[in-house]
Amino acid sequence: METFLPTISTFFIVVSALFVAIGWILIVRKKKEAHKKAMVVAAYSALLFFITYASKTIFIGNTSFGGPDHLKKYYFIFLIFHIILATVSLVFGLVTLRLAKKRNITKHEKLGPFTSVIWLITAITGVMVYLFLYILFPSGEVTTLIRAILGT
Repeated sequence: METFLPTISTFFIVVSALFVAIGWILIVRKKKEAHKKAMVVAAYSALLFFITYASKTIFIGNTSFGGPDHLKKYYFIFLIFHIILATVSLVFGLVTLRLAKKRNITKHEKLGPFTSVIWLITAITGVMVYLFLYILFPSGEVTTLIRAILGT
């Protein structure tokens, strides 16, 4: 169970990123309806990620880095970078979706590519966090969010 929810949430991030990339390709090809459908799948996949991630955080806790001590500070810096990116991409993603829903296409077209790049980088760094915590190194202690981030 320790890796079940993180694996599921990472799966949803990958699906979301793939559909953002597909949506981008579709809009470049002027396939607006297909673009819209792909981006809706991307948004719902991101929402499913958030639900599974929040569920693990609330009901189980977070896993601290279990790798070698000499790598902990680098992991911490990488994690902070990922958290900042994730926060920025969430805000930009919501704004971009709202612009599309309100049919403010001019602003949506300007913000969309920027939002997509940030989201794709966030997804890649999210997968890397998963690999660091559950695949490449033995899992660390499962603890509260603050303790996992601070490494205490």
